[in-house]
Amino acid sequence: MIEKVKSGNWKPDEDSSDAEQRNAMATRGYWQAFQAVKESIKKILKGDNPSEIADNDHRVWYRELFVPSVAAGLLKPSDLAGYRTNQVYIRGSMHTPLSPDAVRNAIPVLFDLLKNEPDARVRAVLGHFVFAYIHPYADGNGRIARFLMNAMFISGGYDWTIIPVERRKEYMVALEKASTSEDITDFTVFLSSLVG
Repeated sequence: MIEKVKSGNWKPDEDSSDAEQRNAMATRGYWQAFQAVKESIKKILKGDNPSEIADNDHRVWYRELFVPSVAAGLLKPSDLAGYRTNQVYIRGSMHTPLSPDAVRNAIPVLFDLLKNEPDARVRAVLGHFVFAYIHPYADGNGRIARFLMNAMFISGGYDWTIIPVERRKEYMVALEKASTSEDITDFTVFLSSLVG
């Protein structure tokens, strides 16, 4: 696969075996990131401040998500260093994420707010929403936002919460409404319906 990538012959949108390899890398990256999140949760359950842990560790989660893509030559190691440096747009969304300069100011503010919020449910909903709204990375923001949400839920004694595939459209509609109308009610109600 590495040779195919180097030669420009890797075409996951056209070749089913290349697509399978891409999916395998994404699965491996998710598994690695999930292992890193579990390590963060262990610290939280030992009594460390959940928002400080998430602030310190979310970069590790992100890096682990994409290490397989670096190993395959699809990304450069420098692509995983820090927040994005270019403007990004979300396919199918009216929301335009913050500029790269604004990201550098907004992320510390987000984690400061989370550190001062006593209610784990509020930290979970706002952490997910605001992280996704800021969109600090070129890719993987939704996955990191859901990891953040779960770290915050677990800090309050709630179960790991999964967005079921059959409710993905409802989730995306609620997130889009929250991002474009400054009203997170539907998003909050949606997440609340999933919490065990």
